[in-house]
Amino acid sequence: MAFKCFTRTWWRLNPAWSGGREPDASGRKTTIAKRVQTEEEARAICKQYNDSHEPGFLSRKAEYMEL
Repeated sequence: MAFKCFTRTWWRLNPAWSGGREPDASGRKTTIAKRVQTEEEARAICKQYNDSHEPGFLSRKAEYMEL
């Protein structure tokens, strides 16, 4: 198996919603690692990114998916 690590913003601005943002899992993905060989390695890459970056108001976080 191989995995891809990427970042994605989970919310988008919308003043009509409570708190000024609405869920949006369809946001643009930015690849941070391609063809990672193990799930453990993919998990570690995402953890390192998330530990060193503030998610901000729109909750930009690293994730991984199986290729």
